[in-house]
Amino acid sequence: MVKKYQQAFRARQDAAVIARAIQKNGIKNASEDPAASERLHRAFSYEIKTGKPSNQRHSGRCWSFAALNTLRHKFASKYHFKDFELSQNYLFFWDRIERANMFFQKVIATADRPLHDRLVDFYLNFALNDGGQWANAASIIEKYGVVPEYVMPDTHNTKDTSDVAEVMNYLMRKDALELRRMVSHGDSDDELTKARERMMADVYKVAAYAFGEPPVKFDLEFRDDDKKFHQVLDLTPLDFYHQYFDTNFNDYVVVTNAPDHDYQRVYSMPSQDSVVGGVPIKFVNVPFADLQEAAIKQLKAGETVWVGNDVLQQMDRKRGLMDAKLFHREELLGVDFTMDKKDRLESRQAMVSHAMTLTGFDLVNDQPTRWKIENSWGKDNGDNGYFVMTQDWFEEYTYEAVINKKYLSTDLQTLAVQQPVELSAWDSLQ
Repeated sequence: MVKKYQQAFRARQDAAVIARAIQKNGIKNASEDPAASERLHRAFSYEIKTGKPSNQRHSGRCWSFAALNTLRHKFASKYHFKDFELSQNYLFFWDRIERANMFFQKVIATADRPLHDRLVDFYLNFALNDGGQWANAASIIEKYGVVPEYVMPDTHNTKDTSDVAEVMNYLMRKDALELRRMVSHGDSDDELTKARERMMADVYKVAAYAFGEPPVKFDLEFRDDDKKFHQVLDLTPLDFYHQYFDTNFNDYVVVTNAPDHDYQRVYSMPSQDSVVGGVPIKFVNVPFADLQEAAIKQLKAGETVWVGNDVLQQMDRKRGLMDAKLFHREELLGVDFTMDKKDRLESRQAMVSHAMTLTGFDLVNDQPTRWKIENSWGKDNGDNGYFVMTQDWFEEYTYEAVINKKYLSTDLQTLAVQQPVELSAWDSLQ
């Protein structure tokens, strides 16, 4: 068999040339399509003017960065301050607290299951994962409000979450075993509640040390782009949110294109609803054309769009290029990589790995050809932090767009209020 493989490999006349190119440059560099630069020309027939990009650094907080971007764009437009930034650390602090509370409740609720039951394993592995859904960010904002970045700036532990994640995960898994033992020993609900509150106090302590305590009140002070000074004293984070932002996250719908699920259905994922009383995680699954139409309507109305993508596919991070035909691996390697969007989701080759913000698009004969994306990887990636993607990349690797229901068709508005089908914790949309 090995001899047959060798013969098949050497039958290709340029095998040695290809091997040298790949070994010296890597598969991506050797297979890149030079014409991609032309397809990804950075000119757009419609774009929303936004300021400098944010930077999540070594963390998985893209979901909250993208949500805050949509808010700060509105503030920038209304108050003429294009480089205004909201505190991502503030959201992350409350996400850690709410997520720990959810974790302990789920541990108690599943304590009658075997330790390595699939659902128990999911919660133990998920613990305090950095990743999240749009609804997680929306829930925290609606419950705790927001603050400017200067009020609670990032710390070493938010810029690189690996250290604090190691500590928190260790702590919470230790506590999970204690709660499971208490349930198995028949401890009362009151005893379990006291134990959980003690454990939550430890989580709060670690979060406060690592991120700083969130402010109860703060002073809003800034000079806008017209050099006008603004000052409002003693604002609470919720006051600031309600007085300066006209967004109600309950008015938004996650429009999804996941062809491994039935279209024209609503799905929920309660296993990741981490905020008590928060916005539930729901997906309205429709053909891609419906998602795109809604995104264009919202952009034309002057509002940027949170999108969930599989950003690791066919992407050049440094140059900020996303093109479904960026790398021609099939031609280079002589191997068939054919899988459609459904196949990739079902096999876990695809996942919603990153959230970004749509800020513009280009039309040719009324059809979109490329899109402008604000990323959260800082100004040194892409064009000052902005990426560009082709239409085919958008179709192949975008799975979610968060749309205000007023930009949805009547049919989609009706669909969005249907009773959802509950998804498993390990569904492809997790």
